[in-house]
Amino acid sequence: MFEGKRVVAGEAVLSEIATTERDQVGPTTDTLDRLVREHSRLIYRIAYTVLRCHHEAEDAAQETFMRVLRYSSKLDQVQNPKTWLARIAWRVAVDRSKNRARHSEVPLDDSDGRTLEIPSPAIRADDAIHAAQLGMVLEKLIAALPRKLREPLILSTLEEMLPGEVAAILGINEAAVRSRVFRARQILKEKLSQRVHRK
Repeated sequence: MFEGKRVVAGEAVLSEIATTERDQVGPTTDTLDRLVREHSRLIYRIAYTVLRCHHEAEDAAQETFMRVLRYSSKLDQVQNPKTWLARIAWRVAVDRSKNRARHSEVPLDDSDGRTLEIPSPAIRADDAIHAAQLGMVLEKLIAALPRKLREPLILSTLEEMLPGEVAAILGINEAAVRSRVFRARQILKEKLSQRVHRK
């Protein structure tokens, strides 16, 4: 979904690292550089999952890496960088989402800024339209889920994170992650079934 999207945040942070630590090339700089290169897409996707707006997600991703830059001296103590970064990104995005809701300035969706995906010619036009419609319906149904069900579902299913990683990000245990994902899927299945029978 985001492969064609250029992640500006990672580039901005790499530039910041180069500027602020030009005379200080060492393990910390190398570690920061590697973290940005390996995880910038994941961080952007997590931010977009919460914010549903490309430029907001880029800003949140950049803020995530700037926080990492501020605490770079503690990088050696981090046991699982991917989960640690994902947790920071999630908190940054959730905080931005709360601020946005308070100010009610930014719409939840910026569809006019999205990249248009052209379906493969091998796919029949009506199949492509049906798939797009189903995708939109699913997106709306997921957005309508209670937050405590929606968040683990998105992280585990859409972001393909392991239950332990999702648990660490959300601050709940793995059993709760599995239970909530199962319940969310059940609700989605029921809602989709109702829509199909209505037609």
